Amino acid sequence: MATYIQIGSTVTVGAGGAANIEFTSIPSTYTDLVVKLSARNSSTDGAVKISFNGNSSTGTYRFLQGSGAAASSSNGSAFGYVGNETMSTDTASTFSSFEIYIPNAFGTTQKSISTDNVTENNGTTAYATMLATLVNLTSAITSLKLEPSANLFAQYTTASLYGILKS
Repeated sequence: MATYIQIGSTVTVGAGGAANIEFTSIPSTYTDLVVKLSARNSSTDGAVKISFNGNSSTGTYRFLQGSGAAASSSNGSAFGYVGNETMSTDTASTFSSFEIYIPNAFGTTQKSISTDNVTENNGTTAYATMLATLVNLTSAITSLKLEPSANLFAQYTTASLYGILKS
């Protein structure tokens, strides 16, 4: 059974928004990492990306997505795409939810990421996305940064980082 241990404190975005959320000095005493993110974008572009150790290496991704009206899948090459966040045009005071799992975060192989992500909107369209990403980074993760692809994370966006100890 795995044990989740929170690393540092939960980050909550204040008034005025934030260009990113960053966790630094991540100890290598864990096997895997998990990020829990509740996010809203202050604009109409809601993609979220992740980077490690200040590295912006390109990776590949594959996703499956449903909107309630249709399903789709795609693959591509982009840096650190981990899903979509609720946007400023969506229902007020709603946030998307992310769980970003990074196995073998401290190993010397490329980093794989799996994301389970849902947007929230009391309108006609909201998305549920499963995403697998492979990032071209072969060193241990010592820091990670979450960024919206455009504009800012809106006030009350929160992120927490957990280390996983496998027993």
